Amino acid sequence: MSPKLTKFVDSLPIPETLQPVNKDKSGAYYEVTMEEFSQKLHRDLPPTRLWGYNGQFPGPTFEVQRNDPIQVKWINNLPQKHLLPIDQSIFHELGGNLPEVRTVTHLHGSETTSDSDGYPEAWFTNGFEEVGPFFKRKVYEYPNHQRAAALWYHDHAMGITRLNVYAGLAGMYIIRDRKEQSFSLPAGKYEIPLIIQDRSFQNDGSLFYPSQPNNPPENLPNPSITPFFLGDKIVVNGKVWPFLEVEPRKYRLRILNASNTRAYQLYLDSEQPFYQIGTDGGLLSKTIEIEKISIEPAERIDVIIDFSKYEGETIILKNDLGPNADPEDETDDIMQFRVRLPLSEDDRHRIPKHLAPIPSLKGNKITAIRTLKLNGTTDEWGRPLLLLNNKRWMDPVTELPLLGTTEIWSLMNITNFTHPIHIHLIQFQILDRRPFNLDLYQSNGQIVYTGGARPPEPNERGWKDTVAAHSAEITRVIMRFAPYTGDYVWHCHILEHEDYEMMRPFTVVESDKTDESD
Repeated sequence: MSPKLTKFVDSLPIPETLQPVNKDKSGAYYEVTMEEFSQKLHRDLPPTRLWGYNGQFPGPTFEVQRNDPIQVKWINNLPQKHLLPIDQSIFHELGGNLPEVRTVTHLHGSETTSDSDGYPEAWFTNGFEEVGPFFKRKVYEYPNHQRAAALWYHDHAMGITRLNVYAGLAGMYIIRDRKEQSFSLPAGKYEIPLIIQDRSFQNDGSLFYPSQPNNPPENLPNPSITPFFLGDKIVVNGKVWPFLEVEPRKYRLRILNASNTRAYQLYLDSEQPFYQIGTDGGLLSKTIEIEKISIEPAERIDVIIDFSKYEGETIILKNDLGPNADPEDETDDIMQFRVRLPLSEDDRHRIPKHLAPIPSLKGNKITAIRTLKLNGTTDEWGRPLLLLNNKRWMDPVTELPLLGTTEIWSLMNITNFTHPIHIHLIQFQILDRRPFNLDLYQSNGQIVYTGGARPPEPNERGWKDTVAAHSAEITRVIMRFAPYTGDYVWHCHILEHEDYEMMRPFTVVESDKTDESD
């Protein structure tokens, strides 16, 4: 257990907005370094040694306009030794002897060329001294031609993503456009990013991350990857259980679950609703009034909270741990809002009923329907080994969608827990989820449905890049593979799973012709 810490004693930090190094006709150019540094994460903790973009945890926020391309040079200035326990046993397929500290940044949710996507084997070390087999460029290009949305950037290096992100390598990336700006949504100091993560600490303030699973089998490698990780403290924007002073007015919160494993069930103890206006890929078609929101690792939600009737009150953003929660578990609290600031000006912002139209992909010609299993086995040491369609990372590529074509992927979860599945390059739409008898399937391979297909939840009916694929269900998503060809990946966004084989490459290939329009 990490040290006991008092809740709501530190003010919520707001990550600074990143400024370009220069700007010309081809767009803005940024340089972002990855640094080791120390930062106080709680009033009563000594400074914690971290890794962060530009020496900050979380990293600075990119603010860009739609169709304004930018270039980013990601620079690794990190030491040669990792600050967290490295399991060398999971790299034997990659030839072993990989440099201990390697990084590559992925802009999660971005439609970009494959050489700027942050492919897991495009890693590089300090000073680009060593690079991975897929490394192609030092400066990444982001075209930003997609609709307004809150994306995020994080490390994606093969086999150590869980450690690099846990060390601090994550930040927000916000695309703006005229459509979004036409709605008079809360903006400026009334629009706040909330990057939610869980962490555990040693008494000296250092990060705790387990070097072994609980009750490890005999002869297990040491260190050894754990099948999941749940920290016992909640960190928001780099502070443990912070508070935010707000005015009695509407605020827009851009919420990101950047935790390794933990999913959240968010609600407000004032029993007031959230007004959800957006999801991973931007605005929904209409505002959803909702009292509790589920958010899996890597998902984003865009909500408005109206504090106008709560002047002088204190409201806690909570995490519903369910009826069987351990009473000692303190992760039922996220942060606190104190409605104590005077109203600085009239609140002219509104909660729109209708937002941005979302054309359905159902009318497109479907060129492939793939059934892809999320399944588990054990490795040679008896550890859990989670796989996609029973394939390992180094197995030949089996998904080769044609550029400009539309496919349906049926994600069949035959494990006992939910996996947040992320597909690079594209935004997709959720079609439905249908339950089946898992015990029967595991005994004889027969699929027997136990209910009808459920449409996605109202607040999931937008563009998504990460979907909760629940146990004993087939989750169907539809997507159009555009606008680029090349090598990409899809994976579980539980980082401990992603790092140990629950990730697969796919390649978008040129087609002779496409019969679908944009």
